[in-house]
Amino acid sequence: MATRRSNAPKKKARPGSSRRRLKPAAETRGLNREDIALLLTHEPLQPLLKRIADAGGVVLGSYRDPFGGRELVLAALPFRSVQPTPFQRDLSPTHTKRLAHSIEQAGSFLDPLIVIPGADGGFWTPNGRHRLAAAKILGLKYITALICPDAELAYRILVLNTEKAHNLKDRSLEVIRMARDLARRQPTAKESSFSSQFESAELLTLGIVYEKASRFAGGAYSSFLKKVDRFNSRTLPASLREREGYAARLLEIDTEVKKIIAALTKRGFKSPYLRNYVAARINPVRFHKAKKGDTKPPMPIGQALTRMAAAAKKFNVESVSNRDLAWVSVGAGD
Repeated sequence: MATRRSNAPKKKARPGSSRRRLKPAAETRGLNREDIALLLTHEPLQPLLKRIADAGGVVLGSYRDPFGGRELVLAALPFRSVQPTPFQRDLSPTHTKRLAHSIEQAGSFLDPLIVIPGADGGFWTPNGRHRLAAAKILGLKYITALICPDAELAYRILVLNTEKAHNLKDRSLEVIRMARDLARRQPTAKESSFSSQFESAELLTLGIVYEKASRFAGGAYSSFLKKVDRFNSRTLPASLREREGYAARLLEIDTEVKKIIAALTKRGFKSPYLRNYVAARINPVRFHKAKKGDTKPPMPIGQALTRMAAAAKKFNVESVSNRDLAWVSVGAGD
């Protein structure tokens, strides 16, 4: 029996969707193998090599950029000889401390700074300010750098700073994929032994949710999970099975929240913060204030999810007032 062909137009893939395919260039470009190598005796490099030596640095090698042919030198420079360019964005202390902690945990400083000749015989880094600050926190004597003789690169390097920062979804998916791989390779290892790699326990739970529902609004539930989700001492495979259950319950709660949002919208409540407001209203640990140094959750995550689900089912839409609507409009429901 012939199947009926639909005339409905095919849906276009959303930007960033996994269905989109990256189209390769029609022709290859860049340098050939024999053109990439660059001897340290190359005459144009001599002023830069002298500058590195005068600063107390150690030259590690040289080459031509395989894409544009730019001459580059890899060196270890004294920390004190490198400064950020004066027109960079402000330093984020929080990001710097997190970066320093990650480098400490990894035991390696693997990402060289991009560096150009600077003032007073020193060097400037146009895009490594946070790595430089992290090196200061760690007390490094020397820092690896990829040095370009062309100082004008400092004004063009900002164009290259287009890498998308990890949002909650990206971080969660990265963590859960890492966890699944570790669970296969080290099935007897405890989840808690990977706390530094996973960063935060709720990312594991949210990662499972995002695997099942890619458009899940995790930000609305993040603060709730931060208070009740903790790393446990079970083996990683066992822990992930348990988290599958947490993720399923969280999705059920979100289904109820969507119904509440629909009812509120029908009453005239229109705001992008409605989900945050509802999630806050049904959060059983919303008003809990953690004491400094206290790592124990206010209640187990399983119990918290049970209470949250019950609160969602008995949510009284009629109890929401115009005052609440004004509250929601400025994002206070988060």
